[in-house]
Amino acid sequence: MAGGGIADGGPGKRAHLYEHRFTPYFAFTCFVGALGGSLFGYDLGVSGGVTSMDDFLKEFFPKVYRRKHTHLKETDYCKYDDQILTLFTSSLYISALFMTFFASYLTRNKGRKASIIVGALSFLLGALLNAFAKNIEMLIIGRIFLGGGIGFDNQAVPLYLSEMAPAKTRGAVNQLFQFTTCAGILIANLVNYFTEKIHPHGWRISLGLAGLPAVLMLIGGILCAETPNSLVEQGRLEEARRVLEKVRGTKNVDAEFEDLKDASEQARAITSPFRTLLKRKYRPQLVIGALAIPAFQQLTGNNSILFYAPVIFQSLGFGNNASLISSFITNGALLVATVISMFLVDKFGRRKFFLEAGFEMICSMICVAVVLAVKFGHGEELSKGISAFLVVAIFLFVLAYGRSWGPLGWLVPSELFPLEIRSAAQSIVVCVNMTFTALVAQLFLMSLCNLKYGIFLLFGGLIVVMSCFIFFLLPETKQVPIEEIYLLFENHWFWKKIVRTNQDFEASNGKPAIV
Repeated sequence: MAGGGIADGGPGKRAHLYEHRFTPYFAFTCFVGALGGSLFGYDLGVSGGVTSMDDFLKEFFPKVYRRKHTHLKETDYCKYDDQILTLFTSSLYISALFMTFFASYLTRNKGRKASIIVGALSFLLGALLNAFAKNIEMLIIGRIFLGGGIGFDNQAVPLYLSEMAPAKTRGAVNQLFQFTTCAGILIANLVNYFTEKIHPHGWRISLGLAGLPAVLMLIGGILCAETPNSLVEQGRLEEARRVLEKVRGTKNVDAEFEDLKDASEQARAITSPFRTLLKRKYRPQLVIGALAIPAFQQLTGNNSILFYAPVIFQSLGFGNNASLISSFITNGALLVATVISMFLVDKFGRRKFFLEAGFEMICSMICVAVVLAVKFGHGEELSKGISAFLVVAIFLFVLAYGRSWGPLGWLVPSELFPLEIRSAAQSIVVCVNMTFTALVAQLFLMSLCNLKYGIFLLFGGLIVVMSCFIFFLLPETKQVPIEEIYLLFENHWFWKKIVRTNQDFEASNGKPAIV
């Protein structure tokens, strides 16, 4: 057996015999799974708006409030540079980073559904603590519980969607997670726009409303089915077949069910999935799916804009309402772009979206940096024309990200790994993603203060590196069954040298391989 853990006649070899039809039951399970994105998205959108609200700053960060209004007429990169204020945002992602390892154990042993339910409960508790916070400590503890919810749901939901979806529509189905993430961001910006006018506790409403998607997620998690993959992995074969027939809309699931059983047998033979993940044959998946793409997704700079859009626009001289409206517009672009990606990613493929959108993102970052270098930071407010140009440039950047690194940053890792290491790999994906999310959230305002317009050039340069990585090292995965993904690496110009076993190497040229 060479490659991704699939021998001849093993999982994936019957993929051409798979059948499926759309059913309401399948739609419901996908909707429930995708709700996990709304938890993530609402928090992404709400935190930046809340940290720019005067009532919130007066109660918890009076120094930032005074600095903001002392320089009200001065364009100042450093208005919001406060490490405790940014800890309010980043603490959630630090918590998610640690909780994902507990989520991996629960997801593997008790199923994807269990992790979804635990995540919803944790997020609900965090929302309540934040809504009734009396001090910074209570705020941070609430954020830690929110992070726990995100750690569990981000670990389980992409797996849930990938395993429920037929191979031919897996890209679109998996992107429901990104779609509801974007919808959550957009709704959060809309909520902030109205609650900013409710004094003095509008910010409490914004933070407390995070409990609503958590309640929906909890109810849906209780009612939805476990994935057939997980049920087979737990030895619940009859139930697994019933669920598979229900989600596929046909009784003719013999081929797919046999593949699931074969994959499960191999998965049960794995006693240490994290150690197994380090084996040579999984090295391409580890490097691409678990390390590079999750890190790159955050290093595009887009989440800096999502976290701090109102703060950024206020720093650039926009008023409170103008900054919230501008961030609402840019986050609207994210939602539109995700819809575009959902409908087209299984037609055009992952690589084309990464590369085409990457070029647009680089151009947008250069435009923003050049305008800021020439027109900003001289103690004068930006003109309406320049301000409009910046909004358009950021809008185009977010539009490109929203159909590439945003959804594909979750989709591609979720489809690269075979069943025996899938939950362990997904925990690494979330861990790396949350590590870089926390770093970006914690360091962005300080970097904006010190690097000024150079921060946008830095992001542009990083996107050049990412695009080269995709061009040379990522094979196209569209419409390829998950259990056949390993074949892409066995035939890839670079990765085939990495995954080749000693026997393969000796058979090809009679020389020993270095493992």
